[in-house]
Amino acid sequence: MTQDTSSDGFVYLVGAGPGDPSYITLRGVQCLKQADVVLYDYLVNPRILQHVRPGTECLCMGRHGTGKIWKQNEINSECIRLAQQGQQVVRLKSGDPAIFARAAEEASAFESAGIGYEIVPGITAALASGTCAGIPLTHRDKASSVALITGHERDGKGESSLDYDQLARFPGTLVFYMGVTSSRNWTGKLIEHGMSASTPAAIIRKISCPDQITVRCTLSEVPEWFEGEHRLRPPAIVIVGAVVSDTSLNSWFESRPLFGQRVLVTRATTQAEQFAAKLSDLGAEVVLQPAIEIVAPSDFTLVDQAIKQLEQTDWVVFSSGNGVRYFLERVLELGLDVRAFSQTQLAAIGPGTAAMLENYHLKADLIPDEYRAESMVAALTPHVENRQVLLIRANRGRDVLPNGLRDAGAEVEETVVYHSQDVDELSGLTEEALEEGIDWITFTSSAIARSSIKLLGDHVQSMKSASISPITSETMRELGVMPTVEASSHNLDGLLQAILEYRDA
Repeated sequence: MTQDTSSDGFVYLVGAGPGDPSYITLRGVQCLKQADVVLYDYLVNPRILQHVRPGTECLCMGRHGTGKIWKQNEINSECIRLAQQGQQVVRLKSGDPAIFARAAEEASAFESAGIGYEIVPGITAALASGTCAGIPLTHRDKASSVALITGHERDGKGESSLDYDQLARFPGTLVFYMGVTSSRNWTGKLIEHGMSASTPAAIIRKISCPDQITVRCTLSEVPEWFEGEHRLRPPAIVIVGAVVSDTSLNSWFESRPLFGQRVLVTRATTQAEQFAAKLSDLGAEVVLQPAIEIVAPSDFTLVDQAIKQLEQTDWVVFSSGNGVRYFLERVLELGLDVRAFSQTQLAAIGPGTAAMLENYHLKADLIPDEYRAESMVAALTPHVENRQVLLIRANRGRDVLPNGLRDAGAEVEETVVYHSQDVDELSGLTEEALEEGIDWITFTSSAIARSSIKLLGDHVQSMKSASISPITSETMRELGVMPTVEASSHNLDGLLQAILEYRDA
């Protein structure tokens, strides 16, 4: 059913993919961006929710051992209720909505209620296996067909509808979903109906996730991996067939340099995603726990005054990318553009800040050799005597830069264009990750280091720590935390490189 042009609500059944947040489709992202409410399964990677608009309500449908677990009829009723209120609802499901995900039941309920809906496909776990585990489901010599099978049929269904005689003789690859607790039953029936007990099999747990586990074994050995103290737990799929023994695809996914490492990123939410994406590309599991929040000032009077005086300003000094963003956005909001900077020169404290200027089609005239206030003072000293300097900054930070420029003879005007405030509560996802163990924590400023160490308490001592600069390292040491590594280049790429070099040492 397609959406009409009225103001009626609508439901999108969106496949989130198997786990990696980048595996969602472009159409899925479009739906999330226009959603008023998102109802998501616990297996959905929470980083996918970054695509929703600020203020959008996101409701988890529950997980075992944590809060209420919504029943299917309750989920259907809630989607219908919200849509009847005129809201755009996204029902976000792990994998593909139409592969063992009850899309047909939900769609039927919406049809009966007269609610418009759209089903947006996603990558199902089986299809991700070739990419992430190096197992091609089809092979011109070994398998010309694939069967997707549930290992857990509906309770109360009575006699099984699976024909194990046919499955045992199936001329291709079998993929079992939801077959963990019933593995001894379905493997036994396959063997009983003639499939060799030594048929190659692979168990893939949490496919496409940073903690993915791939086990290659035989059909008869599958149940042993799901039993005992160290058993593999759901979610997992089991692939059965000759393709499992094929080695033409390598398991690049599990060979990435930070695979298996859990990294806590403490940057502000608005700054974290690009850094998190780079860590994820290297195989790390990223836990986002902002230590500070970046917000606009409640009153722009002083900022507006500084903008009006740009023609009389010789140098504008940006001490962070946030400063660039908040100042330039205010310039644009006032109806001005880059011509407002035609009479002034621009200094950026580092390459990241300079790159942010370039986003607004402005080029930094000066970037110091080192990403620190002392280096900026040294670089500007020959240029600022008896000159008007506008320093764009946060509400807190060291006074090295303004004091140093004044000592060099500059007339310095400081303008606060954003506020940095500490976060005082851990997210539930962070608390979960702390229980499981975090390998690395990253510190990208002194303010973040102070807030993170206060927020995490003794947990910090159990992690390896990565510092972006000597100034940040000094703050860490003052607070009793010794940096494991310090970036040689004082930017995010340098921080990543320091972690990688430590791993390779």
